[in-house]
Amino acid sequence: MVTVGILAAFLSDTAFSYSGNWRMMLMVIALPAVLLLLTVIRLPDSPRWLAAVGRIEEASGVLEALHGSVEIAREEMKDIKDALKIKQDGWGLFKANKNVRRAVFLGVLLQAMQQFTGFNVIMYYSPKILSLAGFSTTEDQMIGTVINGIVFVLSTFIAIFMVDKNGRKPTLKIGFGVMALSMAVVGVCMSMLETGTADVSVSYLAAIMTMVSIAGFGMSAGPIVWVLCSEIQPLKSREFGVACSTMTNWITCAIVGATFLTLVDTLGSAHTFWLYALLNGFFIVLTMAYVPETKNVTLENIEKNLMEGKKLRNIGC
Repeated sequence: MVTVGILAAFLSDTAFSYSGNWRMMLMVIALPAVLLLLTVIRLPDSPRWLAAVGRIEEASGVLEALHGSVEIAREEMKDIKDALKIKQDGWGLFKANKNVRRAVFLGVLLQAMQQFTGFNVIMYYSPKILSLAGFSTTEDQMIGTVINGIVFVLSTFIAIFMVDKNGRKPTLKIGFGVMALSMAVVGVCMSMLETGTADVSVSYLAAIMTMVSIAGFGMSAGPIVWVLCSEIQPLKSREFGVACSTMTNWITCAIVGATFLTLVDTLGSAHTFWLYALLNGFFIVLTMAYVPETKNVTLENIEKNLMEGKKLRNIGC
């Protein structure tokens, strides 16, 4: 649904690009915000929150309404009560336990890797990149941006089908490899285009390779990093660990978005994409060295292996 929302933003921006109405590009964001506000009013309170403040009957009523089954609601209510007995002490455990620190480190590393793939450079600056690739008209650039959004939506389905079949780690390595190769080719295309003598086919190859890079991200690092970041954290410090990794995601996202145009001006477009290709290749090495395979492994076993001091890449064994 996140990728569908991004595609919807690209479509609305493209529609307003013909008139150059950038104010409406920004104002249209108010529509889903208003829709969200109106629908949130109708949402019931979280059954976990209701149970946490002692409103057990209301929590059970919400669960029954959600599931349409008293039996399923009763079972989930029991799970919620059991979970509430485990008090979160993320900061305390982070200070006291080196294994908790290792899990937080891995979550932070995964989110930094996800952002420094350069994916958001392509999504934020698609029109600029297509301009560098030789597509001079606004219409061509915006249509290309919409196509990128469609590719992102479709590639996410690959992850949905692969993540529990082929595993997290192999899918991550494939994704980083696809992004490294495609960005290296984009860099070559940009180098040829900078000479001013390249054939029009080079422009199309650069555009296709950006789509391949998007597909590589959408099938791997995009969704799978979020899955791993929740799986690797011990139960008593899960909220703290996920908060740290999420904060890292947005900080590194801001860094990547803020530095791209400066890199292009300083290094040139070709060397900028080669830099991201090199980073993606390095991320394959980091994945092999630190990332565990958690497919078909219970959260309890992952936590047990972590607390026993096993290497991070082996805590899913």
